Parts: sequence; structure tokens; C-alpha cells
Amino acid sequence: MTKALRVPDYLDHILRALERINRYTANMDEAAFLNSELVQDAVIRNIEIIGEASNNILRVAPAFAAQHHDVPWQVMYTMRNRVSHGYDKVDLEIVWKTTQRDLPELHAQVTGVRATFKVN
Repeated sequence: MTKALRVPDYLDHILRALERINRYTANMDEAAFLNSELVQDAVIRNIEIIGEASNNILRVAPAFAAQHHDVPWQVMYTMRNRVSHGYDKVDLEIVWKTTQRDLPELHAQVTGVRATFKVN
């Protein structure tokens, strides 16, 4: 598989993780999120997937990432590192705000970028 063919797969990984987070937090307010360790863990795991896939795009297709500079590739990877390596210091309020404020826009951005590839 060529590097170029991997990019759509990584984008699909990001989209699936975003959709899972949306499903897990649907009909939930911040208080419910903060009281559900199960949902917290599921959301954080999918943030890790988003960040890892973003880093893979940065690594195997830096020109592609630069061409789509409006997508916060590095920010996604940085958040992944924070929740993964700083697991004992994760601010769940920030995680919640990210799911509500940033992830819907990110989903739209990645969906738009993914649409530039032919569907296999």
C-alpha cells in the first residue's frame, strides 16, 4: 500500500472515532459526562485514536497535511499525547468542552478533506 493510499484510511479512522465520541456523548450534559467513567474512558480512547491517525498523516504525507493546514493535525496529536502520557492529570472538563466545541467542526473539516478522495 502506498503512502497516498494510507491517508484516506487514516481520515476514516479519525471520522469513525469522532462519530463514536458523538454517539457516546449524545443526549448527555457535562454533569452526566463527569459522572460516567465509562464514557470518559471511551471518549479519551477515541481522542487517542484521532491523535495517532493525525500523526500518521503528518508523518507519511506532510505535503498533504500542509495542503490542508486548516485541519489542526498537530493539535490533535498534542491532545492525544496529553491524555495518553498525562493520564493521571486529564482535565475532564476540558475533554467535555472539546467534545462539544471543537469536535463538530473537526468532523466537518475531515469529512470535507476525505471527500477529495475517490471512494473505494
